[in-house]
Amino acid sequence: MTGSVGADSANGPVTAGRGVLEGAFTLLDVLERTGEAGLTRVAAESGLPKATAYRLLEQLTDLGAVEKSGGRYRVGERVHRLAGAWRASPALRQAVQRPLRRFARMTGATVGVCVLSHGHTMVIDAVAGEMRHLAPIVPGTSSPCWTTAAGRVLLACTPAGRSLALPPGSGRRELADIRDTGVAYDRGELMPLVRCVAAPLHDAAGETVAALYALVGASHPLPRLADTTARVAGAISTSL
Repeated sequence: MTGSVGADSANGPVTAGRGVLEGAFTLLDVLERTGEAGLTRVAAESGLPKATAYRLLEQLTDLGAVEKSGGRYRVGERVHRLAGAWRASPALRQAVQRPLRRFARMTGATVGVCVLSHGHTMVIDAVAGEMRHLAPIVPGTSSPCWTTAAGRVLLACTPAGRSLALPPGSGRRELADIRDTGVAYDRGELMPLVRCVAAPLHDAAGETVAALYALVGASHPLPRLADTTARVAGAISTSL
């Protein structure tokens, strides 16, 4: 990428260094959300002038970070490959591995741990349970925060989550309840035959760093699962 992408009279100069990098990552964020889009939409959603968006997209395409087909852009293979190399905190991953496997054996649930990543929940470890055929969630799975119980825990309990804009119609009252009770529920909103409970994981300073979740079938009693999830989350937090 060159040191400068020039200036746009209506919006001022887009200069070298951090401004160029921010613009490039903004475009990648738009493509991640949309899946694939033309220049006009990408520029509009990124807030960048169309000429600047075009120059950056073409440079990203040359680098393999973006792919272009028929005048439409999408995230390129190089970005997916680099993203696959991402790993959560080694201390967090080590702390959750054995408790997750015990939790899964004890309850039969599909269990896992998520962290907040750019407005999404990212699964960093998971153990499949009895619902694996309906909810095959594996490490690396990413979902918009509001759609999952674990995501709502992270929205409610982390400073970064509280700063995110909520989708229309979402309930701030629900987030307040999650902070009060320490547990979030999904009673089939995401998948009709699957229920989910999630609880926060805290570090030594008491900050929420991740969310523990458990997925079960519709017939499983959620209050008992919530108690177990909260207890396991507490034990993991103590080890952190």
